Amino acid sequence: MLTRNEAINLLKQNIKRQNIFYHMLAVEAIMRNLANYFGENEEIWGLTGLLHDIDFEQTENNPQLHGLEAEKILGNLVPKEVIDAIKAHNFTYTNVQPKTRMEKALIASDAISGLIVACALVMPNKKLEEVKVNTIKKKFKQKDFARNIDRNRILMCEEIGLPKEKFFGIALEGLKKIGSTLGL
Repeated sequence: MLTRNEAINLLKQNIKRQNIFYHMLAVEAIMRNLANYFGENEEIWGLTGLLHDIDFEQTENNPQLHGLEAEKILGNLVPKEVIDAIKAHNFTYTNVQPKTRMEKALIASDAISGLIVACALVMPNKKLEEVKVNTIKKKFKQKDFARNIDRNRILMCEEIGLPKEKFFGIALEGLKKIGSTLGL
């Protein structure tokens, strides 16, 4: 299995845009926090979050390939469950339906990361430290705020036994741990 450093190096070969790279770090942080909460393997969950969009720049004009190209890039470097989760996070196009806790967690984490970052960006100092769970709760309900974020994908947290407010807290806590890395 890839180490985190090897995964970062592989990402840098495939992702050139800083914002995409930061997004993947954000999803990794949330997935690691969720793994700790559920008593799951933090390394596997973290790698899944970190690598989930490794093929994004190659496939952004062909969304039906997103996740499938990642499988080609990653091959045998990660466990099959990581590949399955990466393909399932784009289930709309890949038709790989999310079944496991990790697959559903990745979908919810992918979506909530954007909502929380958007919340931070409207704060006076643009810092995650200023964001509270109530802020996320309020902004989640405002359909015109961060309108490209699919709230139903965030609600997949309920399918893994987390009420949305609890999930908001776990995700926010994970992101705050890497706030300085993200410049937030």
